Amino acid sequence: MAGWVMAHRGSNRRRNLWVVSLLDVQPTDRVLEIGFGPGLAIAELARRATRGHIYGIDHSEVMVHQAGKRNAAAIRAQRVELLHTSVDRLPRLNEPLDVIVAVNSAGFWPNPAEQLSELRGLLRPGGRIALASQPRCAGATADTTAQAGRELHNLLTQAGFTQPRMETLNLNPPVVCVLATT
Repeated sequence: MAGWVMAHRGSNRRRNLWVVSLLDVQPTDRVLEIGFGPGLAIAELARRATRGHIYGIDHSEVMVHQAGKRNAAAIRAQRVELLHTSVDRLPRLNEPLDVIVAVNSAGFWPNPAEQLSELRGLLRPGGRIALASQPRCAGATADTTAQAGRELHNLLTQAGFTQPRMETLNLNPPVVCVLATT
């Protein structure tokens, strides 16, 4: 049920499409999404990386199933690969990635600083990462979002990412996306 709500709530669709739009995904990019949920961003990434490859990892078997149904054609075409695993058990990839994206998942990672260091090692030089957060705690405000953005910014900097910048989407509460490069 939660996956259905995530897939059909307008703000979730808008948030995921917005984050992907910030990444300037190219047709040949190799992309990893962490915590893909029902696969909304996976579908948009596959639409943009037409000759690339999209990997997705999620700790929920239910989300892997739902995202698999939503992205069945791209999976059959071997352009999308969805894996049931967590960020602390990253899969081995044959080639470096161009892009990593995580929407509303970094706050659930067991050790974000450690995971971000590992993720940086998966990116090619000049690779891009986007971490987005829309705080969902009771009473969340623009200040709550700003604090989440500062925390993500600090984590990325500590992990060795460079050129961090923050973007904000005006939803209620707002969404922050921190982008950086290797």
